[in-house]
Order: sequence, then structure tokens, then C-alpha cells
Amino acid sequence: MGPQTPRSNLGGVRGHFFFRRASRGTMGNREILANFKHRAVLVLGDLMVDEYIWGRVSRISPEAPVPVVEVTHESVRVGGAANVAANLRALGAEVYVVGVVGSDPPGERLVNDLEGMGIKGDGVAVDRERPTAVKTRVVAGSQHIVRFDREDGRDLHPGIIRRLVERVRERLPRVHALLLSDYAKGVVTPALIRQVLPLARRLGKIVTVDPKVRHFHLFKRATAVAPNHHEAAAAAGAVIRTEEDLRRVGARLLKRLDAEALLVTRGEQGMSLFERGGAMHHIPAVAKEVYDVTGAGDTVMSALTLALAAGATPRQAATIANHAAGVVVGKVGTAVVTLPELQAALRGAGRP
Repeated sequence: MGPQTPRSNLGGVRGHFFFRRASRGTMGNREILANFKHRAVLVLGDLMVDEYIWGRVSRISPEAPVPVVEVTHESVRVGGAANVAANLRALGAEVYVVGVVGSDPPGERLVNDLEGMGIKGDGVAVDRERPTAVKTRVVAGSQHIVRFDREDGRDLHPGIIRRLVERVRERLPRVHALLLSDYAKGVVTPALIRQVLPLARRLGKIVTVDPKVRHFHLFKRATAVAPNHHEAAAAAGAVIRTEEDLRRVGARLLKRLDAEALLVTRGEQGMSLFERGGAMHHIPAVAKEVYDVTGAGDTVMSALTLALAAGATPRQAATIANHAAGVVVGKVGTAVVTLPELQAALRGAGRP
């Protein structure tokens, strides 16, 4: 059986991904979160592997002024768009993934790890001409010492793009939302987006985007776009120094994208939401202790998208995403937020 018609698609406007506000705003957070397990999301983007080398530092190298890390253990986690999918699954959603890995052990492990989480990974294509993207971080205690990357960021070959478009076409009817996770590693390209977005538009799907600056112009008429403040400033060709600067940048980008909502993430300063019609809302950060911001943007996108699909207004969805981020930055390394953790965070803030 296909997904129920999500509340967010009722009364959709022709040619747009966005929803009418009249169909929303009647639910509290408890009902929204209860709907998470009834929603399906398709994640399209750059899949990665996050490797961690954990250790401790007690001395400086005699060979150079650098710390000597005594390795205690290593771990491997899914990263990039795969971490977005993992967060969605941890929040209770049914998740489909479309992306690319190399014909190599990291790629095989990534797909196996996704399947082990209950995420449908049969949409992942294998490209024998490029390696799976791997980011390796060396961490001593809770201190990030260094990161080195192995990847090929060139745009995909047209043949691989055709395969991905076909896999998106097959899966879109089964889901409530499409989440585009752009890490600028070659998957989210103009050729791909110009085919995928019209498909989602015709089906009336919610579309959310975690964008990179060079592709910003491609995401017109998405439901919600969520850049960080550096990306927002660069995309607008401006500098954000004051709240008024932020207001001008947000309004400019929202108009340019013709989106329903623009959510600018601002680190320790929280988030600022710009909505169609001119409303702006500042949402203060809620994290009590910040150990690691790695992957926090993935958590924001997952919670934001799933909340919108579950019937939340943009402001409700942004608030839920903010609390999800507040949980995940209290964890070390690439991590996910579970539904019980999010429920507890909202209850603790008086937002049951």
C-alpha cells in the first residue's frame, strides 16, 4: 500500500511544492511526532563513510610541533546523505536512499550498514570509475585533531545520472517527501536536479534541500531550503554582521528561490526562519553542552523534513529540528537522534 496522502499535500498549488497553511497548524508536537512512523522519505544526495580514529594525547612529537595520538580504537559510521537517512530512520520514518558509491569495500559496507538499519538501499548505484567518499577524523578525547578526505568530487557521468533519475522516478510515488542532501561531491548536479524536481512537482511532494552555494539557484520552488549562515551570505553575495543584515539576506533568498520557507542555521545563535508572506522567527539554540557539531546539519534536515511531512507548520518543524540538533551536538562524532530522545527534549522544554 502506498503512503497516505500527507496533510502537507492537501490543497497544493499548481507548479509549486509548497502547501497551504490552512491545512496546518491544528496539531501539537505530540501528534506530529506520533505521525513520524507513518511517513516515508526519499533521500537523494552524496553518500559518505565517516571513519574515526580515537585516542589520547599525552605528549608532543619530537619530530615536529604536533600532538602524538595514542590510538585506542577505531569506528566507522555512515556519513553525508547516508547520515541524513540514518537520522530519519532513528526518528521512525520509512526511508529510501538514492545515491552513488564506488566499487570498493567502503561502499559495500555503507550499503550493508544502511540495510542493517532498515533503510532501503537498493536505490544506491555503483560507479566503478570513482571511489566511495571517505572522511577520516582523528579524535583525542573530545578534541578533533585532524581530518583527511578521500573522494572524487567531479560531476557524475551522464549514464550514472540517468540511472539515478530512474531510481528516483520509481520511488517518489511511495514517499511523502524528497530530501536533497548536497555535499558538493558530484551527485547533486544541475543535470540531475533539472530532471528530479519536475518529477516531485508533478506528484505534489514536499521537497527540502540542504544546499551548497554553487547549486543554490537550482532549488527554486522547494518547500524548504536550509543553508547555514555562511552559505546564505555567500549565496546572497552579502555579509551578515547584524540582525538587519540577516533579515535582508533571508528575504532576498526566499524571494529568489520562491520557496515556502528558508531556515538559516546559525550555530550557537540558533536558527532564523523566513516564511512566505514576510514572517521571520528567531529560534534560540537549546543545546546545554556542545561536544561535537559534526552531522548536526544532517539532523536538522531530517527532523525538519519529517516534521513537515507529518503535518507541522514551518515554524513547528523548525522548532522540532532545533531541539533535535540540541540533542545531537551533545554526542561525539557523527550521530543520530532517536524519537524517544527528541520527545524527551521537547518535554523538557515544555513543548510536549
